[in-house]
Amino acid sequence: MPNSPQAAAGSAGRGAESEAGLAASRGLRAPAIGFLGLLFAALAVGIVAGFGAVLFRLMIGFVHNLLFLGKLSVFYDSSLFTPASPWGALVVLVPVIGALGVTFIVKNFAPEAKGHGVPEVMGAIYYRSGVIRPVVAVAKSLASALAIGTGAAVGREGPIVQIGASFGSTLGQILPMNRGQRITLVAAGAGAGIAATFNTPIGGVMFALELMLPEVSVNTFLPVALATGTATFIGRLFFGPQPAFAVPSVAPIPNLLPATGALNLVLYLVLGCLAGLAATGLIRGLHFLEDLFERIPQPYLRHMLGMLLFGLSLYGLERQFGHYFIEGVGYATIQAILTGQLVGVGLIALLCIGKITATSLSLGSGSSGGVFSPSLFIGATLGGAFAGFLAQLWPGAPVNLPAFAMVGMGAVVGGGTGAAMTAVTMIFEMTRDYAIVLPMILAVAASLGIRRLLSRETIYTMKLARRGQELPKALHTNMFLVRRARNVMNRDFLLLPAELTIGEIAEQYDARRALRPVVVTHGERIAAVAQIEIGTERSRSIFDKSARLGDVAHRDFILAREDAVMFDVIARLARRKAAAVLVVSRAIGRSHVPRPEDVRGIITKERVADEVADSLEVYPH
Repeated sequence: MPNSPQAAAGSAGRGAESEAGLAASRGLRAPAIGFLGLLFAALAVGIVAGFGAVLFRLMIGFVHNLLFLGKLSVFYDSSLFTPASPWGALVVLVPVIGALGVTFIVKNFAPEAKGHGVPEVMGAIYYRSGVIRPVVAVAKSLASALAIGTGAAVGREGPIVQIGASFGSTLGQILPMNRGQRITLVAAGAGAGIAATFNTPIGGVMFALELMLPEVSVNTFLPVALATGTATFIGRLFFGPQPAFAVPSVAPIPNLLPATGALNLVLYLVLGCLAGLAATGLIRGLHFLEDLFERIPQPYLRHMLGMLLFGLSLYGLERQFGHYFIEGVGYATIQAILTGQLVGVGLIALLCIGKITATSLSLGSGSSGGVFSPSLFIGATLGGAFAGFLAQLWPGAPVNLPAFAMVGMGAVVGGGTGAAMTAVTMIFEMTRDYAIVLPMILAVAASLGIRRLLSRETIYTMKLARRGQELPKALHTNMFLVRRARNVMNRDFLLLPAELTIGEIAEQYDARRALRPVVVTHGERIAAVAQIEIGTERSRSIFDKSARLGDVAHRDFILAREDAVMFDVIARLARRKAAAVLVVSRAIGRSHVPRPEDVRGIITKERVADEVADSLEVYPH
């Protein structure tokens, strides 16, 4: 839906960037910083992301305590339920107050701060050469802290991702580096933000590799790993080394008969399918409500109305069940399920549906925050409700509610975001329970498959796709790029002197051999390359028959040895803006200037395109 209001908003955010700066950022020949310098830059990004995560949590705590509880304090443990607000029924207005502030910040300073943040970072990587405005980090911090602090059902990881990525981009624009290095710093900042937020250094690396980096190599992996490790270290200094959730020792697969263990795995697969449905429901629900609210032209009214409805649901839950449950990041509810404090199947199922609705309502009406934490909440409640239902239906069933809740967390995250390896790794790091990995893999695979059948786009790529910005669905290794020039070159070419006329060539060579390229010689040296269709009526109509070959040929070619790797050849072709490559048999240097007889073949841009197309056949469609 490129013409939707969301697309217009995205265009406004992109238009706010300096066109001149963006054009400069796209230069292929931009200076590159040394690899050691890039590592130091990644270290700085990790430090900023780590302290940014700490500061962001303090901001959330300050807003939450002030507006929810009426006290001045920055301490806020999201794993504990928020006590009943002293405002009573007026607590429904707290999210509305937050909506006023969020809309003001987004509308006046950074439209990119609206929503869950990660799509904006991915769009910057693939469509804006890694350029993110510095103001985005500040605006996102303030808007998301205000949103989460006043109860919006969003996560804190999206803002931290955008904060870290924004600093990486800013540093990449200040220091002399090319766009590939700048994109690496953006991905490093995003991974560092995830790592610092959840205390998951490996998960942060996987997040950057799976969702952010268009290319994975030592040159990109090391900066990302350094940034995530640094951010995790800083986060642990302030928040401690403990995992994000305290999980009791459980046996995800009971040590019973083989048939019972196999049945248990089948149940995890069923849970994965349900998680795929839930992830699709979140994706569709979020964008359905976003479209619905966009019909209200006034942004303040739009967001205030959405958060008023959300506030009413919060108050209703607190009056009926004693807690707000779905407000904020929701870690208290997750923790209660994992420790067995919350076991009512009906209530847990209600909270699952309620969180999907609340998150869609919050972000759809214009809030600012992430979707990772809501996905964890939805997965935990889904898994808990499923296990509880099985236990009621089948007394003595080999199910463990906390184990199914943990697997559900990973399954909804993996299915919704499309980051399967990240989901498995992060849930393992959050819980430190290795036994959960096998059922997690099965459930995540099932969830991903179901979501893929029902929704081609993930919760991250849907927003970009609606703007007309397609992102790759997989990281492909282009096998063509590692081939040698001798394996790609066209050996069927003509070697002709520059003095020949078009008419003479047409008389000597028949039309059946018309598309052969021509190497034009001048005495004992290579002069040019011809791009005419020799021997055809078309070439005779375009060129005068008396025109000499040397006059119609072009000189924008480069030379390459037969053993040159195509990656390097294409890079040189782009730098020189040449149209063809002459592949020669001998070394090129001062001691030897290739002669016409040294030419073994020609590689044109058309040849490169054909080879790339052929190499795609190995990938599933």
